[in-house]
Amino acid sequence: MLITINPKNPEKRKIRQVVEALRDGAVIAYPTDTVYGVGCSIYQKAAIERVYEIKGKGRNKLLSIICSDLKDISHYAQVTNYAYKTMKRLFPGPYTFILQATKLVPKVMLTKRKTVGIRIPDNAICLELVKELGHPIITASVAKSDTELFSDPHDIHERLKGRVDLVIDGGKIVAEHSTVVDLTGDTPKVVRIGKGDPSYFLASEEREEEEGASP
Repeated sequence: MLITINPKNPEKRKIRQVVEALRDGAVIAYPTDTVYGVGCSIYQKAAIERVYEIKGKGRNKLLSIICSDLKDISHYAQVTNYAYKTMKRLFPGPYTFILQATKLVPKVMLTKRKTVGIRIPDNAICLELVKELGHPIITASVAKSDTELFSDPHDIHERLKGRVDLVIDGGKIVAEHSTVVDLTGDTPKVVRIGKGDPSYFLASEEREEEEGASP
């Protein structure tokens, strides 16, 4: 099913329709501020398994979750003072922050490091979905190939027909991965440079290297 939702002012009725499907265990494709993603409710184990199958990723690969706000994040990740200040400054936005997971994160989506990727995208549709659902949704990017991301929901609808239950048409986007920053250590580590400006974190890494090289 393909459902069109206004990207600036998502219709409540349509949001509720999608949320009902998520509560029933649906896997959906939906827009974020970076890419079109596939996902499901964080509490639907069978649906999470399907997301892994669609992605074709092993269980050692990190899946991320979309939270509605900073308070929501603290239920699913261990947030240091530095991490809180960083996320408060940059969320909502095109970043994924890696944090230590709490026990509320299902074991099926945890790596050996027991970390979780956290996102609060600057996209009204997915934020309204999470707020209406009352808990996070899984987010994993979908791609045409190793180098090309989907920007048109109609292409996703054709490619993933029979593999996802619902595709949200939130309009075409300029698809680019989020910038991923690991906040589990004493200092931030940029794992992937994407749409989010990494300059603050790269400066921190450079300062750390310079201090380590000092006699």
